[in-house]
Amino acid sequence: MKHEHTELCAQLQSELPDYLDGEARAEICRAIETHLADCDDCRVVVDTLKKTITLYRNAPCEDVPQDVHARLVRVLSLVSTNDERINE
Repeated sequence: MKHEHTELCAQLQSELPDYLDGEARAEICRAIETHLADCDDCRVVVDTLKKTITLYRNAPCEDVPQDVHARLVRVLSLVSTNDERINE
């Protein structure tokens, strides 16, 4: 059944990480599963997240070349420094 994205959709989607990790409380799991039975949009979100998690977990772990690692650390350090200045 198609419906407008509601506040309930947003609330339940905020619980998805725990739900997908199997760490959500039983009543939250029931609420999500009941909602998914009627909400195509949220079902697509959950299915997509499940597939993404599976792909990530099955992806080979590859080493990052040293020059790329160095650039990444340098950029992240700049971002962190700039964020600290903005938040002051």
